[in-house]
Amino acid sequence: LREALAMGADRGILVTDRAFGGADTWATSSTLAAVIRRFDYDLIITGRQAIDGDTAQVGPQIAEHLGLANISYAQEMTLEGGDITVRRQYEDRCHIIRAKLPCLITALAELNQPRYMTPGGIFEAFRERQIEEIHRSDLEISDDNIGLKGSPTRVFQSFTKAVKGKGTVVSLDAQESAEWLASRLQEKFII
Repeated sequence: LREALAMGADRGILVTDRAFGGADTWATSSTLAAVIRRFDYDLIITGRQAIDGDTAQVGPQIAEHLGLANISYAQEMTLEGGDITVRRQYEDRCHIIRAKLPCLITALAELNQPRYMTPGGIFEAFRERQIEEIHRSDLEISDDNIGLKGSPTRVFQSFTKAVKGKGTVVSLDAQESAEWLASRLQEKFII
């Protein structure tokens, strides 16, 4: 949050409470929607997905809780009065979508170039600016919708993906490389 302040963010707000612990995407989005309801907004921009669960569900679920239009995978956007036009990117195509504000978009990295932190901005963010905190008691939301209790997802086991073994590097001409590769594929009964 302090880095975001040093980059020029107007406010830093930490949503924190033990009651929020153990939340899946549904409970997390319920909590964040309850926080957002406290503020006036026209446009909510979230990241595409988190790096832990990698589900890309929280942003669209926030939109659902708030009754807003949602545009995912935004690569470019322009605002025109009370409308937003978004170029939405997929692996094999793109869409151009226009929506009325307020709405929520989930952003791809290409949507914007982050600002650099300035020395003055860093000093101000770490010495002069305060991080606001929002706790469970600050929100109008049922305990049935937050934390572990509000999470319909249950994880019974998780594991780290097995590390692949070190590869083999060979320096052969084209004919020898083809023969070497074919023999290895035959050894593994692939061909």
